[in-house]
Amino acid sequence: MTRVLSVFFILFLNVIFAQNKLNLIPYPQNIQVNEGSFQIPDVLNLSSDLPENETEYFKKRLSSTVKCKDSRKADARIIYSELPKTPAGKEEAYILEVTPQQIHIKSYTKQGYFLALQTLIQLFEEYKTVKKIPALKIEDQPKFAWRGMHLDVCRHFFTVDEVKQYIDYLAMYKLNTFHWHLTDDQGWRIEIKKYPKLTQIGSKRKESMIGAYVDNTFDGKPYGPYFYTQEQIKDVVKYAQERHITVVPEIEMPGHALAALSAYPELACTKGPFEAATKWGVFDDVFCPKDETFTFLENVLDEVIQLFPSPYIHIGGDECPKTRWKECAHCQELIKKNNLKDEHGLQSYFIQRIEKYVNSKGRKIIGWDEILEGGLAPNAAVMSWTGVNGGIEAAKSKHFAVMTPGAYCYFDHYQGDPQSEPNAFGGFTPLDKVYSYNPIPGELDAEQAKYIMGVQANLWTEYILDFKQVQYMIFPRLMALSEVGWGTSDPKNYKEFENRVIGQFKVLDKMNVNYAKSIYNISGKVIPSDNGIAYELSTSQNSDGIRYTLDGTTPTINSKTYQTPVAIPSSLTIKSAYFENGQLKSAISSQQFTISKTTGKKITLEQQPSENYSFGGAFTLIDGIIGNTRQLGKTWLGFNGKDVVATIDFGQKTNFSEVYFNTLENKGSWIHLAKSAKIFVSDDNMNFKLIKEIGKEEIQNAKGKIRLNVGAQNAKYLKISIENAGIIPAGNPGADSKAWLFVDEIGVN
Repeated sequence: MTRVLSVFFILFLNVIFAQNKLNLIPYPQNIQVNEGSFQIPDVLNLSSDLPENETEYFKKRLSSTVKCKDSRKADARIIYSELPKTPAGKEEAYILEVTPQQIHIKSYTKQGYFLALQTLIQLFEEYKTVKKIPALKIEDQPKFAWRGMHLDVCRHFFTVDEVKQYIDYLAMYKLNTFHWHLTDDQGWRIEIKKYPKLTQIGSKRKESMIGAYVDNTFDGKPYGPYFYTQEQIKDVVKYAQERHITVVPEIEMPGHALAALSAYPELACTKGPFEAATKWGVFDDVFCPKDETFTFLENVLDEVIQLFPSPYIHIGGDECPKTRWKECAHCQELIKKNNLKDEHGLQSYFIQRIEKYVNSKGRKIIGWDEILEGGLAPNAAVMSWTGVNGGIEAAKSKHFAVMTPGAYCYFDHYQGDPQSEPNAFGGFTPLDKVYSYNPIPGELDAEQAKYIMGVQANLWTEYILDFKQVQYMIFPRLMALSEVGWGTSDPKNYKEFENRVIGQFKVLDKMNVNYAKSIYNISGKVIPSDNGIAYELSTSQNSDGIRYTLDGTTPTINSKTYQTPVAIPSSLTIKSAYFENGQLKSAISSQQFTISKTTGKKITLEQQPSENYSFGGAFTLIDGIIGNTRQLGKTWLGFNGKDVVATIDFGQKTNFSEVYFNTLENKGSWIHLAKSAKIFVSDDNMNFKLIKEIGKEEIQNAKGKIRLNVGAQNAKYLKISIENAGIIPAGNPGADSKAWLFVDEIGVN
């Protein structure tokens, strides 16, 4: 009888394996589940000829799950075969075959073997309780060659051990590139022996900004000196190499240079003095393109290149204001001497001169997409962050690009309801949005698409004070990035992916990782309804567990059970939470609604918002939610250099006498109040009559909170034109760049 039950159990397992996706992230390209299963023994015999370093990693990762010992090949349960000469593009390919008798790994390289081990570790972790791994065959390789994560250690510093943990997380989910952001305005974090003052002076600041940027408050505490010695750098690089991860260093130029200028002020256009920045943002003082600056940077790069074997050196190139260059006699003479068009041409001159030097050392440069300004250096690769256009432009001109647009790949953005999340930079990038990203822009043809090297996510640390918060911000979004980079993500089946993510949480729990549990919390979405708007609630769990209130009180297990989207007929506050077995399992979500005559009506925009700040699209402007000035990602639309021209269709002629909206001012983040605003009405959506106009002074006096008495009106259409501030004037952060215009609810009473 026992044998019959055992056979039945095995057949049952095989049915389960066949019907459900295995709990693997990233999901392999091809899996074939076979009959039978591999019994996990108490002691796992490993062939003694397995690649040594990778196998030692495997043993350590599984040390609490199964004991391993070396044995002769005939007795081994895990064996390895190196495939013949590596075809192009197959460096990371592997075959993993699990039979009832043994596990056989095949690959062309040790890197492929290491990636197979990551898959095998996940299988052991998943099936350690039942002690049976399904018989299967996996044939796998990544779609993209560059699968990266970035870490900013300038705004806040992280120890060598913490950086190694970060690298381990990348290895677990088959990322292969670690982008180490080592220099910026707020700190210089790499020892350069030829220039000791870079770390003696540039690695510390007198204090740090705290709280939301708009608070403009500081902690009054000296920060640093914090930096990595060259021996520590070598240790980290070796550690990453053992995990088949390339470390790409970033040395910022020509902007984001205040920490360097605090140590060597003679490299600036003005005399200074300078100090490492205590605020976040962008600053006017940058490297001056004179011979002594290039000598300095070349000497710095000499030492960097000796420490990092990466084929690419990241030279930044982003957010370089031209204010000082415009005022600098040397810069203006250099523009004339080299027949450059303007300061943007000077930026190109700067980057091309650095590229020529880096190329002479057998390396290539990569930089943020502003290195396209004035013309791209001949061999440079582009890291496209401001959107996808930088990557598109690079690929069309036959330059390689890594896609890392802020809207999908900035992990310093909020990932859940901002009201229940720790303070973050802004934006709203939940797990499903990361998972939905396709790194190949639709504008590229097949030949151009070959220039897209891959995808990367970035973690800027202005608001990330310690490593526990680093963990919180990257997990579980790193898993979505992993599957996007591997090329097996399927946004249509996001829920299935989400289930695998939840399955991985037990591994993170075992590792004591402080991951975000935002997917357990209630997610709210405003949708149009017949009578205005309704609020749709969802959670990764069973929606039967959602409870809510409409009077602002905290929900309990006895509150209303969520069944269908909740109608919002008037101004109110809805609070919701998820309960399981009578116990509260989520944070309390709260949303206040302010209903006006525009709420839920049809709206069109002449120009679309920036992808980074476009959550909900035009509907965000008439969804009944007033924007929170501390949380820009979910309730505001952001327009970079564009006006807001919105037309609202009431559906029928409507009486009103007041129009309201809000704009923001946060000059440190290049956000400026609107320059002017005009209100129009129409009955046919063609002939519009101007009924109200206000200028810059009135908007400034109202501090962006605009309430306009427009007199008694009766119209079917309302058009509002809100003028962007345009080019940021000198003396402001981001001078000579396009201003941002943020707008929230457009209401009518």
